[in-house]
Amino acid sequence: MREAHGSILYLDGVSVSFDGFKALNSLSLIIEPGELRTIIGPNGAGKTTMMDVITGKTRPDVGAVLYDGEVDLTKQSEERIAIMGIGRKFQKPTVFENLTVFENLELALAGERRTFAVLFAQLSGTQRDRIAEILATIRLTARAGEKAGTLSHGQKQWLEIGMLLAQDPRLMLLDEPVAGMTDAETEQTAELLVGIAKERSVIVVEHDMEFVRTLASKVTVLHEGSVLAEGSLAHVQADERVIEVYLGR
Repeated sequence: MREAHGSILYLDGVSVSFDGFKALNSLSLIIEPGELRTIIGPNGAGKTTMMDVITGKTRPDVGAVLYDGEVDLTKQSEERIAIMGIGRKFQKPTVFENLTVFENLELALAGERRTFAVLFAQLSGTQRDRIAEILATIRLTARAGEKAGTLSHGQKQWLEIGMLLAQDPRLMLLDEPVAGMTDAETEQTAELLVGIAKERSVIVVEHDMEFVRTLASKVTVLHEGSVLAEGSLAHVQADERVIEVYLGR
């Protein structure tokens, strides 16, 4: 597994079956440290199952899943994988609506969910600085003292990305981060993710082709549980097989 050396994530020959249906079929994928990668493909292509395997929610039938070139993720619990630095954001934002934006980040920074214990504890200067830095990154500094429930859908998505950043992951998995956003929010999210990818690896699963184009990252097309094509968006859009199974519909 020499190719795994130096990678942040290495999948080789990963297959997953559910009641005879192959959700992943000998899937192989390599993500480099500090890489922004976009995953596209039709519904049922295996995108969610792939993220479930990476985060330990689903165990593959066969195949290697290595983190940081050597840690076998198939032998780790979901909790352990999160602690090791793999963070996942689902499509629907799950923020604490009755807490302020600042308090949401405070909870995420603490890495635990005993709300009152965290909110009544004194933050150190370093922690306050970290929250201020995240607020600036996710463009919510001016809304820090407002309840998260008052934010727009797009701003809630940013807050959840901020909550993920508070856990300082080395690899972030984002599932359709711009679903339901306005055009302006979508554009700002692209800028946000490109900035985040300068310091950590980011995998984005997405359907919005305009957003994918703005990210200007390497694109992997999944189909029937394996990689159909890989390269720039222009390259995969010109691929006859991709047009046939995904873009042409």
